[in-house]
Amino acid sequence: MECRKFEITLISANDLEDVRKIFKMKVYARVTIAGETGLTEKRTPADKHGKTDPAWNCTMRYTVGETALQHHGVRLVIKLYCKRKLGDRYIGEVHTSIKDLFDHAYPYGGSALVNYPVQKGSSNSQGVLKFSYRFGESVSIEKFLLAEGIAVWSKSVD
Repeated sequence: MECRKFEITLISANDLEDVRKIFKMKVYARVTIAGETGLTEKRTPADKHGKTDPAWNCTMRYTVGETALQHHGVRLVIKLYCKRKLGDRYIGEVHTSIKDLFDHAYPYGGSALVNYPVQKGSSNSQGVLKFSYRFGESVSIEKFLLAEGIAVWSKSVD
């Protein structure tokens, strides 16, 4: 089976809906690759200063199967939340297929910088999410697991 490394850097968001009228918004993102097996959700730290224009510059790394690049069923989902003591509040989300991201980046060497509108339900978008991403070279899963095993083994020997 073939797979690729997929690296995404959430850079910033602009003009988000202010879901917290009294106190300052502290926005974070949950990133999931829906349709892949295993635990894929990762989270950025909350931006405590940007309010409705948060910045993270947070990089996350995933491994995706080659089949995810051939079908629209595997999706990148980024949900934005406002951190609160009485439960976090949903702001909106961005979602697109991994195939669309790959098809867009492939002519540029496998990486791209993009802006997507933040959606909330079926209503119009409020704000824009900016992120960059990069796909690695296709490798055999056996070679990938061997390389990962060697890396883990060499760290335990040190």
